[in-house]
Amino acid sequence: MPRLLRTLLCAVLLVLATTSAELQTARIDGARLLKDLETLAADDMEGRLPGTPGSAKARVFIVQRFKEAGIQPIAKSYERPFTFRGGRDPSDRSGVNIVGVVPGEHEPNRYIVVTAHYDHLGVRNGEVFNGADDNASGVAALLAVAQRISANKPQHSVIFAALDAEESGLNGAKAFISDPPVARDAIAMNVNLDMVARDANNVLYATGTFQYPFLKAYLKDVAQPPVKLRLGHDGTNAKEDDWSRDSDHYPFHLAGIPFIYFGVEDEAQHHKATDDAATVTKEFFVGAANTILAALRQFDENLEAITARR
Repeated sequence: MPRLLRTLLCAVLLVLATTSAELQTARIDGARLLKDLETLAADDMEGRLPGTPGSAKARVFIVQRFKEAGIQPIAKSYERPFTFRGGRDPSDRSGVNIVGVVPGEHEPNRYIVVTAHYDHLGVRNGEVFNGADDNASGVAALLAVAQRISANKPQHSVIFAALDAEESGLNGAKAFISDPPVARDAIAMNVNLDMVARDANNVLYATGTFQYPFLKAYLKDVAQPPVKLRLGHDGTNAKEDDWSRDSDHYPFHLAGIPFIYFGVEDEAQHHKATDDAATVTKEFFVGAANTILAALRQFDENLEAITARR
């Protein structure tokens, strides 16, 4: 083979190898994503009601996956216990948030907080409410995104928080905001994941651009197949339910921290015992996790501009 041709071939192979490596870094592990959802939504997690053995078992699993994903504890422990009142029991109850960080390489003291609640409804009348979409899906997506963010370091630090007691009144998010692991004014924005695994039409919503219109530009080209990303459910359309207060992004919003909430319209399974892992839309779920990862990259790359618009 002539030397020039051999040189060109080597150059092409090098480009292909580099591209392949970049693609592996850029996309989440779909098989692990689905396995994590199945684990969190299994019957032996007993619906992950706060304060129950099922919740404790889920917490052990999430902490182990934090370690495997390269999420570092901010303090001595990933666990941040809190007390709250809410739900059917009027007395003080205990919850535990699981919080860690992937430090940024250029601005480590500026933070994006990614949240997803791991609690669900527990066991009712002998039926286990597994909460596959609500919200094993958000936690599994958080873990998948964290794995990729850790493998290809962000410019700014990213806090990953699996929050407890959302179903009884956003209590984990309230506890996070009232006693944040870093200075509150160092938190630039919140990305919240709650119900991202089931949609027959492949539609994923991003809520929050009505409240924070400057975030719209960073969502323009992030949708990954087969996802159709739509903006809405934020109060702009009277025909849509307003999700602005419906999940853990709301306490961040009340604290003046911009948010984007990713979720789906899953009313048929919402808070039903039929919300199981076997019925999630698998290809869509993988695409949703990749879309969230792409959006988080955009937010990280443009965080100075986002901070300036707050």
